[in-house]
Amino acid sequence: MNPFIQALIPVIVLIVLGIGLKRTQFLNPRAWAGMEKLTYYFLFPALLIHSLGNQSLSGSDWKTILAIVIATVFLSASILIFWNAWIKTTEGSTFTSIFQGGVRFNTYIALSIALSLYGQAGLDLSSIAAGFMIVVINILCIGVFALYGPLQIKGIKPLFREIFANPLIIACVIGWVLSLSGLGLPILLNNSLEILGRAALPLGLLAVGASLNLNALFGQTHAIITSSITQFLVKPVTVIILVNYFELDGLVASILLIMFMVPTAPSGYILARQLGGDTETMSSIITFQTLLAFFVMPLIAWIAID
Repeated sequence: MNPFIQALIPVIVLIVLGIGLKRTQFLNPRAWAGMEKLTYYFLFPALLIHSLGNQSLSGSDWKTILAIVIATVFLSASILIFWNAWIKTTEGSTFTSIFQGGVRFNTYIALSIALSLYGQAGLDLSSIAAGFMIVVINILCIGVFALYGPLQIKGIKPLFREIFANPLIIACVIGWVLSLSGLGLPILLNNSLEILGRAALPLGLLAVGASLNLNALFGQTHAIITSSITQFLVKPVTVIILVNYFELDGLVASILLIMFMVPTAPSGYILARQLGGDTETMSSIITFQTLLAFFVMPLIAWIAID
């Protein structure tokens, strides 16, 4: 069996299990919101701090990774903004959902595949890329809400407060400080964060499955198509061009492609709800892309990953 499909199977199983548990009401419906909140605010930040804090950025090709991340994300964001300005038919709140659907990435799926395919080395490298992507993408998404959203963020201070209150950005900054300073993680804290981080990916994937709304698949066609083309075509093609330009190969190239070919993130729904975005469109995009990804990702991997 293809190694990528083998790596994908546990991810699919956990997401399908999440769907099944939610539909059968095995857990109290409120438990899912608690699991999502626990993962987003504690478990996944613990994973990021542990992964980033324990490795030396100087030993990796982080500058090239950062350059590719910035170029890919900004190109995707620019295409969406110019497309929206050209067609002039999309409401501002709906565009914020299209934008998130085209630039965000499902961290749980990306890191799970990287870990399954390449072990700890894959997880460490994907954590570096994820750290850069989380900061850049969240700044852009919050900026788009400030410009297009119905609850526009007015002023620099509220904008910065919204950006730097993000738990994932805080975790990335802590991890980078520990790494670049050479301090690393104290042994007791290191062990605690490792245990917490181990729970992040399986619980995150269960929460992804539980968050999918299959009834939302039949609406918002324009938004779904626009965001999905950006997500599954523009971003992977851009990464393939850039890794060839920078003459990257092997693990780094594969990890970057994995990070940019996964579906959008369920956290986009949380931000849409928080800042007055179009939650119905966001739910449609998340559900469609997550289901489509399990057909598209093996195809991209077959074409581009050795």
